[in-house]
Amino acid sequence: MSSSQDPSGPAPGWPPYRRPTNTMAILALVLAFVAAPVGLVLGIVARRQIRETGEEGDGLALAGIVVGGIGTALAALGIVVAIVALATVSASFAP
Repeated sequence: MSSSQDPSGPAPGWPPYRRPTNTMAILALVLAFVAAPVGLVLGIVARRQIRETGEEGDGLALAGIVVGGIGTALAALGIVVAIVALATVSASFAP
């Protein structure tokens, strides 16, 4: 059997085969910085797809989940603080 037909690896001069990276995992990480809730959801969906297909990108999806979760939590906290501040200010002007 010649080396070009060897099933143990690629033919000489050819790079080894790499599994493709899940596109949704890349989008999850990018969108986690722009629109945190979207990045969070895409990261969860991407990890599920990666488990089924065996693609690369699990770390990207996980990073999208973490960054998206932190961003979403900070945004929710900011909204709560703004509502409390608005209620406090409006109560101080009430007759």
